[in-house]
Amino acid sequence: MQSDRTRVLIDSIRRLLRRGATSHLNKIVNKTHAADLSVVFRSLSGSQQQTLFQMIRDTEQKGMLLGELDEDTAVEIIEYLNIEDIVEIFESMPNDDVADLLGRLPEEMSQAILEKMKKDESEEVEDLLRYEDDTAGGIMVPDFIALGQDITAKEAIESLQKEHLEVEMAFYLYVIDEYGKLVGVSSLRQLVVVPPETPLKEFMTTDVFSVQTDMDQEEVAKIVARYDILAVPVVDVSHKLVGIVTVDDVIDIFRREATEDILKMAGAGEEFVETKSVLKSTRIRLPWLFASCLGGIVAFFIIGKFESSLYKIAYLAAFIPVIMGMGGNIGTQSSTIVVRGLATGRINIRDFWTVVIKELAIGVILGLIYGILIGSVAQFRYSIEALAISVALAVICSMSLAALIGSLVPMSFAKINIDPAVATGPFVTTAIDIIAVFFYFLIATTLLGI
Repeated sequence: MQSDRTRVLIDSIRRLLRRGATSHLNKIVNKTHAADLSVVFRSLSGSQQQTLFQMIRDTEQKGMLLGELDEDTAVEIIEYLNIEDIVEIFESMPNDDVADLLGRLPEEMSQAILEKMKKDESEEVEDLLRYEDDTAGGIMVPDFIALGQDITAKEAIESLQKEHLEVEMAFYLYVIDEYGKLVGVSSLRQLVVVPPETPLKEFMTTDVFSVQTDMDQEEVAKIVARYDILAVPVVDVSHKLVGIVTVDDVIDIFRREATEDILKMAGAGEEFVETKSVLKSTRIRLPWLFASCLGGIVAFFIIGKFESSLYKIAYLAAFIPVIMGMGGNIGTQSSTIVVRGLATGRINIRDFWTVVIKELAIGVILGLIYGILIGSVAQFRYSIEALAISVALAVICSMSLAALIGSLVPMSFAKINIDPAVATGPFVTTAIDIIAVFFYFLIATTLLGI
């Protein structure tokens, strides 16, 4: 239902853009939620995006839209605006989103924007820019509620009403000591159900899940998901509270990380290529295919080595696609399962050999089943028992080794702190193709005596 509504919205806006119906476009654009507009923007050209963006009257909606768009598209829109308009929009946006966008803009432009922003906001943004983009510090929100542990529940509520009205993500009240160090947390519900004169230290939770500023964003997201919390506090090396990572950021992290993993596993890089030009998309994907190219050349030489055998028994070539295909498929299955398990925390690197042996066992069982099936087809078609056995054994070897490699390689990559998704693209599939071809011809030539 929602997708149909979005499709109608996209078609309507495209039609109105072609007709130049400015008045109708103005009405639609200014009544549509920024999240829906961001979907529309993905299907428009750069000039059309600029046209629609300029039609938005409300500065806050412009800020929301920039926050919803992918960063490349947002940066392209920003670069066409004058500095004063950019500053006005940025001052309506959360500082963590502003920091993300400033980090993608040219340095001179970023500096000019910071100089024109309000001093307190520019300082917060500059603090965020000190951290790496993919760390807790880089994604945290510096606006949070933190009060001293001796303050009473009544005083805390009054503080919320007077001093913390602009805090958007007021999920929890964090309790700090006189040095600003995190000592506890209280939900807003706890705050209103206790007697008004009760100090925070008497009902706060002291067992607080917190993360350091340099923790990887994916690990932060796992903590929020594991403990079902709406926000996690971020502390520096001295345990001083400096920000929070909220659940909406966690959703974005999971979506972004999942997309990057899928792209890597497909051998298409790790950037969002859908909105890039033909040349940029080609440049991103080109190096990832080199492993496949190299593997194909190696497979070519292996087959060439057994060329005389193929001349003698040409039908050996008929089973190459199915043997390579079965190995490639189970290898991809194993590597995908392992990568997903590592990403979601369901598989721990400490269970290295347990995971690998389990996948190998599955590969052997599936290899036996399909080896017998495909070997039977070979026997039925050619009535050569040695050929049928060769094909069956080749399928068993191919699928068993593919499952082993598909689990062993990503687990090994994870153990040495390399993204395991990289291993599941051309690297695993290419290795499996080479091994499948080699073992097939080795077994066949041995059993057939050629």
